[in-house]
Amino acid sequence: MPGHVYTAEVTWKLDGEDFAKGKYSRAHMWRFDGGVEVPASASPSVVPLPFSSESAVDPEEAFVACLSSCHMLTFIDLARLSRYRVESYRDKAEGVMSRIDRGRMAVTKVILRPQITLLGSSAPDPSLFADLHEKAHEMCFIANSVKTEIEIAPEPLRLIPA
Repeated sequence: MPGHVYTAEVTWKLDGEDFAKGKYSRAHMWRFDGGVEVPASASPSVVPLPFSSESAVDPEEAFVACLSSCHMLTFIDLARLSRYRVESYRDKAEGVMSRIDRGRMAVTKVILRPQITLLGSSAPDPSLFADLHEKAHEMCFIANSVKTEIEIAPEPLRLIPA
C-alpha cells in the first residue's frame, strides 16, 4: 500500500518566440490542489532576462523554501509538545548552488536561519532548543528526501512577556 501521494501540475506553452535559438520564455505555472497557482520560471541567474521572470518562483528558490517550511512546521509542533508557545517564526533561508561534476550543478547546501519568538518570561535552556532543531531536522520529510547538506543556524530566541 503506497503512502501519501502529492501532486503538482506544471504547465508551459510556447508563445511565438524563437525556440530553435533558445530565445523563448521559461515562465510557466504551478498548480496545486485547492486551486493555488504559483507563477514559476527558470532563475534569472541561470536563464537571462527576458527569457526568465524575476517575479516568479524558480525551482531553486522553491527547493530552499520547501526545506525551510518543513523544518518550521516540524519544529513548531515539537516546541508545542515541549510546552513552549511559539508566537512567531521567521527564516531567511539560503541555498548554495555549486558544480558537482563536469556539466552538473546542484543545490549542495541550504542554511536555515530560524528566528523564533516565544511567549514567556524567561529564556529556556538553549541546549533544549538545539535538540528540538536537531529532532525537527531528523523528522523533516523533505530533509529526509534529499542529499543536500542542511545547516541549521538559529538566531537567538526572542521572548514576549507572558
